[in-house]
Amino acid sequence: MPLTVAVQMDPLDQINIAGDSTFALMLSAQARGHRLFHYAAEDLNWSDGRLWTKAHPVTVQRVAGDHFRFEAPVRLDLGDEADVVLMRQDPPFDLGYITATHLLERIAHKTLVVNDPAQVRNAPEKIFVLDYARFMPPTLVTRSLDEARAFLAEHGEIVVKPLHGNGGKAIFKVGSDGANLSALIEVFNQTWREPHMIQAFLPAVARGDKRIVLVDGEVAGAINRLPGEGEIRSNLAVGGSAEKTELTAREREICEALGPELRARGLLFVGIDVIGGEWLTEINVTSPTGIVAIERFDGTDVAGLIWDAIERKVKR
Repeated sequence: MPLTVAVQMDPLDQINIAGDSTFALMLSAQARGHRLFHYAAEDLNWSDGRLWTKAHPVTVQRVAGDHFRFEAPVRLDLGDEADVVLMRQDPPFDLGYITATHLLERIAHKTLVVNDPAQVRNAPEKIFVLDYARFMPPTLVTRSLDEARAFLAEHGEIVVKPLHGNGGKAIFKVGSDGANLSALIEVFNQTWREPHMIQAFLPAVARGDKRIVLVDGEVAGAINRLPGEGEIRSNLAVGGSAEKTELTAREREICEALGPELRARGLLFVGIDVIGGEWLTEINVTSPTGIVAIERFDGTDVAGLIWDAIERKVKR
């Protein structure tokens, strides 16, 4: 059954089609005969119980520089005229992002929103993961310089990162001498009102940071992301590279622990990050990536698996 699919994402002319997961999902949907519409989160409107947006009917093709064609924009009622909304705009997870989840929550009883907007709001990457602290490296969430110093003294080397950061941005390693820790916490406190995440540094990150994708709570595939030269960050967005990988017994244990909760929350497309085959660091639910690299190394059609799951849910 052809579906009407509204894709809430960033401007299409700014994406890298070679690795963009949303673009891969759009190509897969189009191949199944689904009709695609593109809109931006800031174009949402609500009145008298109805949520609508100005949206462009769009077709996509894997041709760099000529990868999409817009038709004239239309007023699209997301509650009555769309079967599926893909909420795929990139963070920052700010008030604009949060407001979009509140608005989309008002149609979730009629239209399937992927991922569930209320659960995306309630499960930010570095907060939701705290529910699984037994799988995490030693972790501190704080704004306190004194607490950060005590944590550094206990663990020798640490990593400091913003609680709602993304794509490997603003991640700093601090050595055992604590050089620049006070200045770093000062800058973080001036930049962000929320606390920050501090973790024990894991030397195993030099061997990679594994991205594991789960679809409706089941493992769909994984890649190992290696840091670039002179880097501790392995995110592909900051110069990391990907390689084929297999899951360890510990990683399978982590996935089995997470799967039922992800499924119950309506978090259909999730990417988790695991270092050293055992340390869970993030549960990515806002706009997970990695499916193009997984298909390149394993031949697994993760986009197809996601659409299989969506189609099952829409038919219910």
